[in-house]
Amino acid sequence: MQWVARDLGRKGTLGLVPTMGALHEGHLSLVRRARSECDAVIATIFVNPLQFGANEDLDKYPRTFEADCAQLEREQVDFLFAPAPEEMYRSGAATIVDVGLVGTRLDGASRPGHFVGVATVVAKLFHIAMPDRAYFGQKDAAQLAVIRQMVRDLNFSLEVVACPIVRDLDGLALSSRNRYLSVEERQTALILSQTLHALEKSVREGVRESAALLQFHALSPTPGFELDYLVIVDADTLLPVPEASSGTLIAIAAKVGDTRLIDNLLVS
Repeated sequence: MQWVARDLGRKGTLGLVPTMGALHEGHLSLVRRARSECDAVIATIFVNPLQFGANEDLDKYPRTFEADCAQLEREQVDFLFAPAPEEMYRSGAATIVDVGLVGTRLDGASRPGHFVGVATVVAKLFHIAMPDRAYFGQKDAAQLAVIRQMVRDLNFSLEVVACPIVRDLDGLALSSRNRYLSVEERQTALILSQTLHALEKSVREGVRESAALLQFHALSPTPGFELDYLVIVDADTLLPVPEASSGTLIAIAAKVGDTRLIDNLLVS
């Protein structure tokens, strides 16, 4: 894979689309963006054990490899890298990538060690593929902040490209974990996007103070919906900001039934 990437890099630009499989239109939108901007595209499928906690869904995470391959072929992806865990983490491997405090905020606070796993595997993929651009979904906003920090700190010579959230017709952000939801839970899950849109509306109407926005839109207890966080933060540092301005990140995470979901928007 390294030889292929180097050889191709001399001839044109190479785009990387890292995924954990169970592909949906959100993933495919990244592939299409990469195809439109690069001479060749590498997609990866790897369910990374290092980013799952002890009581998380590693074993039941959806794996649809054959269907994923068919979709990537239809999208004319040039290369697919789908390693086994023992290829990515050889026996005795001890090196990890820890991006510091940004990795302990939002999802990093709720899932200790999660972003160490994310940063480590993404760094390895960057070294293996050596892309000119790497494409990630805006839905994983905290992950984007972590990866951007890592790219700056470790002097990776590539561009991190954030692509817009893709939503279903009812507004729910597409996620591989949505398939865990029952019909009733899916309706409950709409609280995430509805809350974000209500906050966005208030900002457009002139309410900018973060405390006022969060107080006004505080969520009432709902059966089957357990709020993890609802925050207004700087998109790069993930630290709270006193007021919402252009580029501010409004992010939400909640457990719907047994499924943890995230969503966000950038204030425009």
